[in-house]
Amino acid sequence: MNRRILIIGGYGVFGGRLARALVRAGYTDVVVAGRNLAAAEAFCREAGGTPAQLDTDTEDFSAQVAALAPAILIDAAGPWQAYGNAPYAIAQAAIACGAHYLDLSDDAAFTAGIATLDADAAARGLTVLSGVSSVPGLSSAAVEALAAGLSEIALIDTVILPGNRAPRGKSVIRSILSQTGKPLEQREGDQWKSVNGWGSIRSVTLETPGTAPLKGRWASPIGAPDLRLMPGRYGAASVRFSAGLDLKLMHGGLWALGQLVSLRLIRSLESWTGLLKWVAERLAAFGSDRGGMGVEVTGFTAQGTCERRSWTLIAEAGDGPDIPAVPARIMAGKILAGETLPGARACLGAFSLAEAEAALKTLRVTTAQTAAAQPMVFAAAMGDEFGALPVPLKTLHRVAHVHHWRGEADITRGGGLLSRMAGALAGFPPAGRAVPVLVTMQRTRTGETWTRQFGARKFRSHLRRATTDPAGMVRERFGVMEFAIPLTLEGARLAFPVHSGRVFGVPLPRFLLPVSETYESVTGDGACQFDVSIRLPMIGLVAHYRGWLKPALPTP
Repeated sequence: MNRRILIIGGYGVFGGRLARALVRAGYTDVVVAGRNLAAAEAFCREAGGTPAQLDTDTEDFSAQVAALAPAILIDAAGPWQAYGNAPYAIAQAAIACGAHYLDLSDDAAFTAGIATLDADAAARGLTVLSGVSSVPGLSSAAVEALAAGLSEIALIDTVILPGNRAPRGKSVIRSILSQTGKPLEQREGDQWKSVNGWGSIRSVTLETPGTAPLKGRWASPIGAPDLRLMPGRYGAASVRFSAGLDLKLMHGGLWALGQLVSLRLIRSLESWTGLLKWVAERLAAFGSDRGGMGVEVTGFTAQGTCERRSWTLIAEAGDGPDIPAVPARIMAGKILAGETLPGARACLGAFSLAEAEAALKTLRVTTAQTAAAQPMVFAAAMGDEFGALPVPLKTLHRVAHVHHWRGEADITRGGGLLSRMAGALAGFPPAGRAVPVLVTMQRTRTGETWTRQFGARKFRSHLRRATTDPAGMVRERFGVMEFAIPLTLEGARLAFPVHSGRVFGVPLPRFLLPVSETYESVTGDGACQFDVSIRLPMIGLVAHYRGWLKPALPTP
């Protein structure tokens, strides 16, 4: 039986790690190929395997591949987003000679597009998989384990944080730089949202039992196959992917350069690959050789409770760069054992998390899986009464991550000078009829942020529940003003009366307290209906808006 595994880029950063792992695992026919025969020979003298020269740009490339007669061809070279007008030439060469195909692509468009080869691969009984790497191969294995038993997924959030002393392949650096400062589409609340690659920074901590945490690492959005593939595969309303650099100097510097791209002062950082690789190599002695990966899935159980489940991996002593090669090692074994289905597709759920953790035991890594309840503001405040809400209202206030609601409203504003001033201070929209409304509710660490958009006018408030609050109470903050609101279920409608208020933290006397006649109910066609009237003592009506909302239709 032919068991030859041909690795293109087999002496590179990730291809070399894969080749070493396969040789150590007992695979006796591993061909290490690339443009530089001397480099392949030097690698094989040290690590094992058979060297071969193979240039993907030559006219007889397919013939060269056929002459090597692989059972499996693995493309570990990349960068896949730079493969030009014939992006699947390597995969097609593998199919033409009857070889299975795997690649370590981290490019969303490339990995999704591999499905164009499905008919040819299936007809020949061959398995063709793209993204057989940390993403989406390993990340999807984690998602499938974490999502078990969830009836609805609100968020899939993946982050990769390599150590600073990890080897830096030119293809990986070029891939990151090609996206920095450029628009990136990610799914948020069943809508596509454009963010800039490396355009924002958040702090992330990864922890596993018995090891020192990766504490306060910076992470920024960057492209990955997960962003395009996981919303459809898992029905996730939101999918995020971030990566980070160990040294804040490097991470912040790349963010700053990205601002120049987003402002169109620089066309792209891709041409800076050589220079920035040189800078990174000068700083390689700093930072650590510890890296990690985290996958979180937030969603609803069949009982209606919200949970956040996470899988975390921390790699010690420089073993982080071995992680991207683990999925290809797993899949090579499954192909040779006849355990895969023919056809061309992205590597989603192709192996289990248990199989991944078994393969990871050859490395110095620790993993952990946790789950925690995520109390929702209204459910926590109302207790059992939340379950008695009409279904549309209950859906409206189930905020696990982000959701969007659209509708219309009629708006009346108070006519006096003081009333207009108070309305302007609160940010209320101008008067109008059948005004388009968009309400976005987003979970935060301390509660929920509601962004209400009436026509072109937006205003925001933040809702939270204090641990000392009595049952039913929530607090809503508008800028410097915060009000305590005892949610009250009155038959089939929910009332929001104002109980007390503060401005700059100072309690408002009763004679200055706004009077809120605010109700939510359900229309005959199942829409959420709102009726909000705000009055001030001695001033009168400030604003009255009423209308309806329905879940915003998902964008395709």
